[in-house]
Amino acid sequence: MSDHMSEHGPEHGSDHRPEHGSDKAAPRAGTSPRDGAPRSRASLGKVSATPAAMKLLDEIIADHGPVLFHQSGGCCDGSSPMCYPRGDFIVGDRDVLLGTIGDTPVYIGESQYEAWKHTDLTIDVVAGRGGMFSLDNGREKRFLTRSSVCAVAADP
Repeated sequence: MSDHMSEHGPEHGSDHRPEHGSDKAAPRAGTSPRDGAPRSRASLGKVSATPAAMKLLDEIIADHGPVLFHQSGGCCDGSSPMCYPRGDFIVGDRDVLLGTIGDTPVYIGESQYEAWKHTDLTIDVVAGRGGMFSLDNGREKRFLTRSSVCAVAADP
């Protein structure tokens, strides 16, 4: 597998460029090309996790060491953040650091951030299989991103 592991192809996130003349204010993230460690960037503090997500995350970290989340594609509820070993995923210059869950950074592709910038995201867990390369795969439960902006109102 390449150093740019992503279900969406090589260097997903780094090939997203703002429209000509666009001035994006979102803090961007990146990693050191040598060790994969996240560069210091301002966190937006726009992500949290449920207790079930924290438990699964702790299990994955115990098995694999430090990880990161990368959210790309999908729309609102039903989107699955991908969970990777920190050294195996190169965060692109156009990826945005949403925040951290404990010590785990959560990044989002710039174009996806533009769609979700007016909401806070919650990482949760549901039954099912994770993404092909995501570390939650094979555990019969997977991470899921929820958002209050995209929540569907219950019928009265």
